[in-house]
Amino acid sequence: MASSEQPPVAAGTGGPDGGSLAGGGEAFGDRSLSQGLSVLVGLGLCVTMLGLGCAVELGQLGQQLRRPVGLLLALLGQFVAMPFLAFLLALIFALDEVAAVAVLLCGCCPGGNLSNLMSVLVDGDMNLSIIMTASSTLLALFLMPLCLWIYSRHWINTAVVQLLPLGAVSLTLGSTLLPIGLGVLIRYRHPRAADLLVKISLWSLLVTLVVLFILTGTMLGPDLLAHIPASVYAIAVLMPLAGYALGYGLATVFKMPPHCRRTVSLETGCQNVQLCTAILKLTFPPELIGAMYMFPLLYALFQSAEAGLFVLVYKMYGRDSYKQDTLGEEEDTDISYKKLKEEEVADTSYGTVTTEEHNSIQMEPTQTAL
Repeated sequence: MASSEQPPVAAGTGGPDGGSLAGGGEAFGDRSLSQGLSVLVGLGLCVTMLGLGCAVELGQLGQQLRRPVGLLLALLGQFVAMPFLAFLLALIFALDEVAAVAVLLCGCCPGGNLSNLMSVLVDGDMNLSIIMTASSTLLALFLMPLCLWIYSRHWINTAVVQLLPLGAVSLTLGSTLLPIGLGVLIRYRHPRAADLLVKISLWSLLVTLVVLFILTGTMLGPDLLAHIPASVYAIAVLMPLAGYALGYGLATVFKMPPHCRRTVSLETGCQNVQLCTAILKLTFPPELIGAMYMFPLLYALFQSAEAGLFVLVYKMYGRDSYKQDTLGEEEDTDISYKKLKEEEVADTSYGTVTTEEHNSIQMEPTQTAL
């Protein structure tokens, strides 16, 4: 029957869910909201990168260059552990090439701004968090295309991988350097304005994700769930959780203190989903990538929920130990202060100084019992 015929789709979007993925792509391509999504994604990415630049101080960069622990952790976490984890999950769940590319792309992304906010809530090291996010973003300019090229070899004979726009990925990453640089300049010249822009960027992250969910749901309608396999939902749940665990283990290997371990954990599991969404939306044809455009949004949903649970558990059980450590440091300071006061009292036991008026000082002898 004529009504059962489907329009031709790009080769390589087959597999278990190839037809449904293509249907999702047609929904993106046929509706006028697609252009609005592109503009929203681009603006959201620029605001996020501007906020990231505003959070970076030049003095912190100089310290990290002298002792580049944060740079090394960002390199190992974001471009060794997470890409390999994404590749492993894609193989375990036997994803088709379209879903595998979406998962790999998310796994190869640098860290996102969500980790900076969550680090504050778990009493983490904010300097370390910001430096890891900024350095991973800069490293992504070279390492993200390299990781995509390495881990996509398994699906090299498929159309989606043969058309993988590594040049466009690099161009998108390069375009983020301008707002980052502008943010660093604003922080240097106008610190108060930079603080305000950081807050705006964090709120824009939330607003952008909510609007993307609403618009995408409107475009795909009730067929959205049918376009995304259950295995992709499982990966969206497991991948950030495993990333948090890998980051904590990595920081433990480096023998970092507990608050730094929490920071590295959040930095590793939280990906820059705005960047991933922008690359999928702006560089891949909609009929090719299909409903897998939704994967970074699902990842953002579950990474936020799991990070929220991380914060909740810390507030309930871990904060007491943090307070005890801080209290211990204060007690040491108090003891030293008390000893110093005792010494001062001993030194002045031969006499006391009294002041009766502003311009008169008298020495009164003290009697010492023999």
